[in-house]
Amino acid sequence: MALSFGWWDNKAHRGTPVIVKMENPNWSIAEISSPDDDEYGAGEAFAVPGGGARKGARGKNAKQITWVLLLKAHRAAGCLTSIASAAVGLASAVRRRVVSGRTDSDGASSPPEESPVLRSRFYSCIKVFLWLSVVLLGFEVAAYLKGWHLSAVEMHRLVLPSSLGVRGFSESLYTGWVRFRVEYIAPPLQFLADACVILFLIQSADRLILCLGCFWIRFKRIKPLPKRSIGASEDPESGGDDYPMVLVQIPMCNEREVYQQSIAAVCNLDWPRSNILIQVLDDSDDPTTQALIKEEVEKWQQNGARIVYRHRVIRDGYKAGNLKSAMNCSYVKDYELVAIFDADFQPTPDFLKQTVPHFKDNEELGLVQARWSFVNKDENLLTRLQNINLCFHFEVEQQVNGVFINFFGFNGTAGVWRIKALEDAGGWLERTTVEDMDIAVRAHLKGWKFIYLNDVECQCELPESYEAYRKQQHRWHSGPMQLFRLCLPDIIRSKIGFWKKSNLIFLFFLLRKLILPFYSFTLFCIILPLTMFVPEAELPAWVVCYIPAAMSFLNILPALRSFPFIVPYLLFENTMSVTKFNAMISGLFQLGSAYEWVVTKKSGRSSEGDRTSLMKEPKQQRGASAPNLDAIAKDEPEPKKESKKKHNRIYRKELALAFLLLTASARSLLSAQGIHFYFLLFQGISFLLVGLDLIGEQID
Repeated sequence: MALSFGWWDNKAHRGTPVIVKMENPNWSIAEISSPDDDEYGAGEAFAVPGGGARKGARGKNAKQITWVLLLKAHRAAGCLTSIASAAVGLASAVRRRVVSGRTDSDGASSPPEESPVLRSRFYSCIKVFLWLSVVLLGFEVAAYLKGWHLSAVEMHRLVLPSSLGVRGFSESLYTGWVRFRVEYIAPPLQFLADACVILFLIQSADRLILCLGCFWIRFKRIKPLPKRSIGASEDPESGGDDYPMVLVQIPMCNEREVYQQSIAAVCNLDWPRSNILIQVLDDSDDPTTQALIKEEVEKWQQNGARIVYRHRVIRDGYKAGNLKSAMNCSYVKDYELVAIFDADFQPTPDFLKQTVPHFKDNEELGLVQARWSFVNKDENLLTRLQNINLCFHFEVEQQVNGVFINFFGFNGTAGVWRIKALEDAGGWLERTTVEDMDIAVRAHLKGWKFIYLNDVECQCELPESYEAYRKQQHRWHSGPMQLFRLCLPDIIRSKIGFWKKSNLIFLFFLLRKLILPFYSFTLFCIILPLTMFVPEAELPAWVVCYIPAAMSFLNILPALRSFPFIVPYLLFENTMSVTKFNAMISGLFQLGSAYEWVVTKKSGRSSEGDRTSLMKEPKQQRGASAPNLDAIAKDEPEPKKESKKKHNRIYRKELALAFLLLTASARSLLSAQGIHFYFLLFQGISFLLVGLDLIGEQID
């Protein structure tokens, strides 16, 4: 028996053969023999009297350790090589994007009515913070290396010599900076941080209450039910009271990619042909698109659908002006309800049968809103993150408000209005870019009630490029502030109850439309980086990490399949706060960009159900409005895919904030603030990816 070699052979057993297989295929497989090979091959030549260890055994074991260390070194080198290769590949991809990209300062990306001064004002403020942080970082690094860091108590006790050299002058300069920030910068910064934390807690409490309300709805299985279903007592061919007159409107503008599938879906609605009329409201300024849409409408007319094509010569008021013009037609007085679908929405054939019955024997009901579902929610990371947001909006916000207070913001599409409610509220107005929210607020002030149906879905598309999503969010967050300024006097003078007024002013507008983007941007993108350079003002770890993580978890509950994206969702929401804050300020103070209206770019991705309806003739009852879709599908030529050159944009605000946050994360290393460092680092990387347009699809 071989003797024990301490840590190497602490179990005092014979060595075993070791096979070392290198990852490089050019290397051979080496076999290292054990001490037993010498023992049985050479007899007692190496035996030590008294059963001592042989000299060859120690040498063999040393060789084994060497080979194992070489193997580990080889694996480490391979790992480093892979990381370096990935970093080089990412850097080259970023370089190509930067070279071929266009900045958001290009004239083509901004509305003509917005001046360059207004457009660059916000960016200039961010640049000031960025350069100031870079200077302070250099100053703090130098002070750290020189050992000048002093506490507040030590600083007041410090007495500098009368004759100062270069080193003394630098130390005196740093001491003066510390005194200045302690006395003049830290107090207002801490006050602003505390104020934002209070707003953050209030908004978090509101979100928690909404989630508890949604849980209660599910626990009690609360669901709006019509008093009588469609077709229970009437013959569908004869129409009758169960089938009221319904006007269907499809507003569109230069949406060449989606007009066919939306018109096909609406013409396939299961409703008596004599009781429905479809208006295609085309605001396109492209003659080719106009001709294509008009040709599609004529094709459906020939197949028996009651559908008309309308095109405005004077295109004022965007979507609101388009809908207002259509409601002025003389035949509208013959209809009781109006259903509205945007150009990319594809209602199911039974959509009207699930929504219209709620108006029966409910004269106070003005609106029935359906839920959106998305055909491209898994297309890329951007659409997945949007799906999380909108699932929470519909599942929690709309449903809770609809059940408990009978009011919510109209989503502009996939809804059915009572025409009398629209007229009572004053009709469509072109005064803001959120005409849907405007008409909903005015109808609520008149006493009309709303119903939200969470189980009735209408499929649509999500923006797949960051450019399209950014412009959409700008419109969605600047419009409510315009509307708040215009509606506040009407809300105060209205005859609705005190609690409804309070809900409308403080919750609907101030908390969810103004305070949310304000504190998100100010707290996490401005105050948090500044506290790294002014450590006397502090943000606790629970504000930076724990509460945001808990709120993100609540937001993701309605879309549990997206749980792996909870961290990207949290970072991306903070990244979008710069766009939302800019839009909120523009709408509140009526700056030029507040009136920007850009039609959201569509990709034309049809749902599986829509493609099936185009290829197969649906089962229809007598008198229904669905023509022979099979014949239309045969006559329809295959669209030719045009090759389009794609590019990306470089967003200056996001890039400036990325470098600001990364600079602050480097400064946090000097203070050994772990959670703050990781948050600032990953948030800065998130801003960098968005600023280089590395999220979502590129722009055609």
